[in-house]
Amino acid sequence: MMNPAMNQRLDYLDAVRAFALLLGIVFHASLSFLPIFIGWAVMDISTSPVVALFVQVSHSFRMELFFLIAGFFGHMTLKRKGAGDYVASRLTRIAIPFVAGWFLLRPLIYSGWVMGGESMRGEVDILNGLKMGFMSLSELPQGLFVGTHLWFLYYLLLITAIVLIIDPLLGGRTNRAIAWLVKSRFSLLLLSLPTSISLWFMSNWGMDTPDKSLIPHVPTLAVYCGFFLLGWLLHRQEGLIGQFSRITAGRIVLCGVSVGLNLWLSAFQLDAGHPYIEWIRSAYSLTYAVMMWSLAVLVIGLFKRYLDRPSRTVRYVADASYWLYLVHLPIVIWLQIAFAELPLHWSFKLAAISLLTIGLSLVLYDLVVRPTLIGKILNGRRKERVLFRRKSAESKLQPGVSFRGAVVKNVLDSESKQP
Repeated sequence: MMNPAMNQRLDYLDAVRAFALLLGIVFHASLSFLPIFIGWAVMDISTSPVVALFVQVSHSFRMELFFLIAGFFGHMTLKRKGAGDYVASRLTRIAIPFVAGWFLLRPLIYSGWVMGGESMRGEVDILNGLKMGFMSLSELPQGLFVGTHLWFLYYLLLITAIVLIIDPLLGGRTNRAIAWLVKSRFSLLLLSLPTSISLWFMSNWGMDTPDKSLIPHVPTLAVYCGFFLLGWLLHRQEGLIGQFSRITAGRIVLCGVSVGLNLWLSAFQLDAGHPYIEWIRSAYSLTYAVMMWSLAVLVIGLFKRYLDRPSRTVRYVADASYWLYLVHLPIVIWLQIAFAELPLHWSFKLAAISLLTIGLSLVLYDLVVRPTLIGKILNGRRKERVLFRRKSAESKLQPGVSFRGAVVKNVLDSESKQP
């Protein structure tokens, strides 16, 4: 029987999930500062090879980490609500944002690409960009549900369906195998081997982004499904995720070596005629897989060590992070265009774009999402505002009680009522 403690909210895993999504915002914000043009909406006048290193490393594990945590919480929800309610909640919290978000955000993202092209020619027409963005919907059904960052929701739905189908086949032997794997000192290497095989079949070196078609990209699907399934199985046995995410000197060294080797091997991508290019790509795929798994594990371990306690701030950011990631891309692109020609250092621009995007999205979340039907869809239920309390609350204060103190009390009362 499932221990009730396994169904309690784990704040440090909420923080991990939020970190993975917020890292995605910074990742997209950094793409305009790459030293080579990759087909992104705009290229800034200030670039740096340091950004390329950040992009390569962060892209190797951020979505994999998200899928692992999604699998863990998915099994937790299944055990708490049952299969019927679990499926209904997945359709509500994943399918609805995927469909509605695509129609709302696709024109804004498309307009960013139009204005980005104009920016690199020396002029930007915002109204024309918006017009072209909304006119792109007239091409439907061609390109329906593709061409945005929301592909991860589509893959999350696919993987959830796959895991629900095979879950009855995952019996006691599977649990024992996972327990043995988690406790093994070679766990990261063993997990990296099948992942490296999938990476070999990617269209590019490293992880592909499957945003061009609704036909599942099998190698990408296999990697994300592997992370989701492991998270799912880790929740079956209490305390297993703690053992899985343990921080050891060996794991830190393995992570550092894999990152260093992978960054060095990446330089050979441009040398397609190298006589040992296939061997080099094989080594790249293996080091990429080890980097992927070790970074994911160490991040969970770090968050468990330092954030394994209830926190109102962590819970608020975790609740908001889903919304932040859904809406961030058009904001990021528009800000990149606004900053592209300014004579400022890339680091200042990247920080400004990231913080402005997160700040604006948080304001929208607190004002029009958290206490509304949108918040119920994304977070499971409506919740009270935290950043923007009603001004009338100030007039109801008892003598000698500060407004700030009353707000903190309201947050505490709200959190104490959460299931």
